[in-house]
Amino acid sequence: MALIVRAVQQQGMLARIARVAAGVVHEGPIVAMPSRHGPVRTRLFEPTRPVRRTAILVPGLHTNGIREQRLVALARELAASGLAVLTIAPPALTRYRVTTDSTDEIEDAITWTASRKDLAPDGRVGVMGISFAGGLALVAAGRPAVRDKIAFVLSLGGHADLLRVLRYLCLSGGGKLDDRARAFAEGGEHIRIPKPNDYGSVVSLLNLADQVVPAEQVAPLQEAITVFLEASSIDRLDPSRAAAQFARARQLGATLPEPGRTLMAYVNYRDVSKLGQALAPLLAHLNLPAGLSPERSPTPTAPIFLLHGADDSVVPASEMIRLVQHLRAVSRGPMEVRAFASRLISHAEAKPQSALAEMWHLADFWREIMEK
Repeated sequence: MALIVRAVQQQGMLARIARVAAGVVHEGPIVAMPSRHGPVRTRLFEPTRPVRRTAILVPGLHTNGIREQRLVALARELAASGLAVLTIAPPALTRYRVTTDSTDEIEDAITWTASRKDLAPDGRVGVMGISFAGGLALVAAGRPAVRDKIAFVLSLGGHADLLRVLRYLCLSGGGKLDDRARAFAEGGEHIRIPKPNDYGSVVSLLNLADQVVPAEQVAPLQEAITVFLEASSIDRLDPSRAAAQFARARQLGATLPEPGRTLMAYVNYRDVSKLGQALAPLLAHLNLPAGLSPERSPTPTAPIFLLHGADDSVVPASEMIRLVQHLRAVSRGPMEVRAFASRLISHAEAKPQSALAEMWHLADFWREIMEK
């Protein structure tokens, strides 16, 4: 409960008690971990007490990678609650790309961490993925080479099928959930599928650029989109710097030949409808690698925890429901799966609210994870 109180930035007596309950945390230096695709930056957050379990924590799409402040805050709070946390930053995710290289690097991180007796006394680790990394973490944890090295998997705001999410983001095709489907998750009655966030359609264009513009336009278009996304990521914290980046994105877009210029104009002016219409023909026939979607990959045998914002507008909570349905359909025996739709979470971060019952429910969810 202290972890949740600190995470949602609760005020008052509860907050004071929660701060007292927090243990001292040692933050290690940034270290390069070897992987099949090259070095991956990592940082270890350790409690001062002996480590029983280490969890690998993978951020979503963000240019700051393991330096991203919400990720650092979460790692600190988890470590203050007794869990060692190894944050890793697959390079593609820091460039806003969703690729199978990241899935491979998460698998390599599992092997590397589980082999260290100081971090994994029993040879097993937890795996936590945020946003699109949540789906990739589930795929990696289901691979035969590491399946027996997993203590648990947590997907926070993750996807079940990447193509279905792209269609939602670009075409507003989130679908509906009936009461029977909602029953697959705790808090399912609170799930709603809102209008998609424009951020998601822009990320979709970035990842599909090589299929919508001529080869010579791909790199310039991706550069302009990346500048826009970087501006979006700092807009809340540094508005003046973000404004300069947004202006640069418009300048870069104006230099592009067609069709890149028009597509970048849709990005700069947040015209999700027209951007979606431009991508619709491609999305109707797109074939993505199986290694990007848990629904199309081998299933982990370790306990699986799915946590989602009830009104997530980047990856809709319906993805969590579909994933639970899939996992139960393919299971050949008992499978431990717990899914929770929380109103205290937006896409991949906690909301500062004070609903004590909701906080208690979320605390119970995390208690079960921490016991694995």
